[in-house]
Amino acid sequence: MISSEDHARLSQAIREAEDLTTGEIVVVVSEQASSYRSFPVLWALLAALVVPWPLIAITTLGPARIFLIQLLVALFLSIFLSFPSRRHALVPRFIKRARARETARREFLGRGLTRTRERTGVLIYVALAEHHAEIMADTGIADRVGPEVWRGIVDELTDRIREGRLTDGLVAAVRRTGAILAEHAPPRFDDVDELPNKVFVL
Repeated sequence: MISSEDHARLSQAIREAEDLTTGEIVVVVSEQASSYRSFPVLWALLAALVVPWPLIAITTLGPARIFLIQLLVALFLSIFLSFPSRRHALVPRFIKRARARETARREFLGRGLTRTRERTGVLIYVALAEHHAEIMADTGIADRVGPEVWRGIVDELTDRIREGRLTDGLVAAVRRTGAILAEHAPPRFDDVDELPNKVFVL
């Protein structure tokens, strides 16, 4: 998803942004927020439940044969729908969004963004399969910056991703986030770099 050159470019952008603030920026890009492995099975079982009705109406097959056909349909559809592109197509958008937001919250906690000295950590999270991007800020920044500001950055980022310019979008998002942090959390004389300056790819 991200080449070694792009990793270096993003790390440099994070370092430059954090030089102007006490805030910490973490970038996480995941290929998908969830595997959704249960959805092919769910749809296959629902289809198998429908199968007997037309067979009962238009054939003289006995219960044992119909049950066998149900099993075969369920097995075939479970395998057929398990390929990633088909599997993702089965998942409702609101579930994809919920899974992506849940993963973003988990990454926010897991990457130490709630443990910075002044609670000024910011996560930029992208889930590519779900077409979802999100920015989460800890209380030291969230109390000072409204959600509409982050939404503007996310909108620009998702536009770049749709154009196939993931790294460009992330670099721009890091720079804009850094400018906001510089305004609301300017650097201190004793400031230290608390978190790694790199993009995490899942």
